[in-house]
Amino acid sequence: MPSPQNQPSENTNKAENWFASWFDTPYYHILYKDRDNEEARLFMDNITNYLNLPDDAKILDLACGKGRHSLYLNKLGYDVTGADLSENSIAEAKKSENDTLHFIVHDMRETCHEKYDAIFNLFTSFGYFEDDADNLKTLVAIRESLNESGFAVIDFMNVANVLENLVPEETKTIDGITFNIRRYHLDGHIIKEIRFEDRGEKFHFTEKVQALSLKDFEQMMENSGIFLLDVFGDYKLRKFHNAESERLIMIFK
Repeated sequence: MPSPQNQPSENTNKAENWFASWFDTPYYHILYKDRDNEEARLFMDNITNYLNLPDDAKILDLACGKGRHSLYLNKLGYDVTGADLSENSIAEAKKSENDTLHFIVHDMRETCHEKYDAIFNLFTSFGYFEDDADNLKTLVAIRESLNESGFAVIDFMNVANVLENLVPEETKTIDGITFNIRRYHLDGHIIKEIRFEDRGEKFHFTEKVQALSLKDFEQMMENSGIFLLDVFGDYKLRKFHNAESERLIMIFK
């Protein structure tokens, strides 16, 4: 709704945990509605084959959003739980629940009550916290939520490649909303500022993700009692190259 005198106000997200508010807005899902589902399905096919999971494996999709990976994993026959901090995203995902597909509101820093054959943390859904200790809490929670033979996967951006190809400014118009996007690297974070106007109101959200390298993850995993088993550089599971690879995909337990 417009502010008094019909002058547009600016709704600025200044919360420390930016993801708690931005991910819960409909605008987040509008901006990212065109994500490549075919690529996501290819990755799920490749990673489940690589891990050689049991046909009825229990999988946790950690930070699942509205559940696009969860839905596909369930179609492959797995018993899937999608977990996310966003209540709105989980409410939407729950519309697709069945006997072997469930969605829960969950903080990734907390250990799950159940044990899983595999835990997937996908599409750069790590490194959101201001306190480095929370990254360690998340890794420990993942480790403790795996069963004895379970594996975990973190799919993160390859920071070296992102910084080399960073687009400083971009404009996208989706569903009649023009998103003005600014990207930059500051204090060990990759930051994306998103400004737009809708129905007379101005909005400003900021995404802030730690620029974590493979070396950073290796150190955190060592501190968390985790064993890094393999590293890949893209969704076809090709070898990781620090400068060129699109992704940083880590398999551990």
